[in-house]
Amino acid sequence: MQQRCASQFTRKRISYTIIGVLVLIFLLAGLPNLLLAQETAAEATPELNSGDTAWMITATALVLFMTIPGLALFYGGLVRVQNVLSVLMQCFVLTGIITILWVICGYSLAFSTAGMEAGKLTLGSFVGGLDKIFLSGVNVDSLSGTIPETVFLTFQLTFAIITPALIAGAFAERMKFSAMLIFSILWSVIVYAPLCHMAWSGDGSLFGDIIGALDFAGGTVVHINAGIAALVAAILVGKRIGYQTTAMPPHSLTLTVVGASMLWVGWFGFNAGSELAADGTAGMALLVTQVSTATAAITWMFIEWIKHGKPSVLGIVTGAVAGLVAITPASGTAGPMGALIIGFLSGAICFWGATSLKTKLGYDDSLDAFGVHGIGGIVGALLTGVCVDAALGGAGLADGVSMVQQVWAQLLSIIITVLWSGVLSFIILKIVDAIVGLRVEGDDEMMGLDLSQHNERGYNL
Repeated sequence: MQQRCASQFTRKRISYTIIGVLVLIFLLAGLPNLLLAQETAAEATPELNSGDTAWMITATALVLFMTIPGLALFYGGLVRVQNVLSVLMQCFVLTGIITILWVICGYSLAFSTAGMEAGKLTLGSFVGGLDKIFLSGVNVDSLSGTIPETVFLTFQLTFAIITPALIAGAFAERMKFSAMLIFSILWSVIVYAPLCHMAWSGDGSLFGDIIGALDFAGGTVVHINAGIAALVAAILVGKRIGYQTTAMPPHSLTLTVVGASMLWVGWFGFNAGSELAADGTAGMALLVTQVSTATAAITWMFIEWIKHGKPSVLGIVTGAVAGLVAITPASGTAGPMGALIIGFLSGAICFWGATSLKTKLGYDDSLDAFGVHGIGGIVGALLTGVCVDAALGGAGLADGVSMVQQVWAQLLSIIITVLWSGVLSFIILKIVDAIVGLRVEGDDEMMGLDLSQHNERGYNL
């Protein structure tokens, strides 16, 4: 008994030491950017645009609406009745905890440009500096382009909130609440914030400037990132008790349809809002989002109808989400024809990923977080390099860049995202497992997470 306690104490001490070292290394990685911050040449002072600001406040509310209540209801309806509150709780608590993290260090690590140089690969190409921790320097007068910086950082915060919430769909019904919380905190700081910086921090960023990849609203940052982490989590946590031998139907497709509808509406803020202005590009992003989503939903429905004899409500709403995911990286560069292509292919390929591929490989991705977001994100990111072509109604390729070169840039950004998210998610999950354990006990899983983790019931039956 004493040996067992000593062993557990040693494991915890080692785990805490590893976490401390990782956090210290990560924070120190940002210090050179802070120290290398240089004065830049004076530029024209940006001016506040009230129209852009009004639109971005609206878009921010729409994206937050995607998580609470949109994703919460979508996922909540898909789980069994004894787990509905656990999913709602996960979405709600992440909305709170990620907000606090974003204020403390997330925004700085994601968007500080200290130490970055246009066209040069530096440490600042991978992660932001520490000059904006605790939102240092952000006030009512600071601007980001033509909108207040407060609006910009809150808009980006809503992306940081929904991304770890998407991952929760992979380990639904079996992960400890404490493990989910610790994993999400570490993952958001170590995985999400740097990847966000690589894609969206501007001149000197790895994806946008050095590689030249296009990711308008989060194909790599949100969907591939979350999807790969979800796959790793599903594998490490293990299958649900009775998976593939016991029927596990959604307990309320009504909630799922309501949640999916909220996601569809909220996604206009997600994609059109990523233009950060009320202009023609935002309008086109709005249109292609609608076209891709509708096309993917109908594609999934007809494939299922042909294959199984009947079209299902679960199928059409899942197809719609696949179309939303896939158009995200291309929403600022594709035209209506490109949206039709992306919608059709994402509906078909995500159907295969969420059914045939998952069955063949045997992993338990409870709510198809990888099948829809991981695979849909990859499809969309690759097709962004094709559908940007003006011949397909897109915004047009950059001067001197061919379609092959653009697709290669897209592929490279996908590979980096897969490796970054996959390796770091694996390490973080192993650390969390050593500290608190990833999975609830078998009896608690059979009872349901609502009672075992929160001592509450979703319904009084």
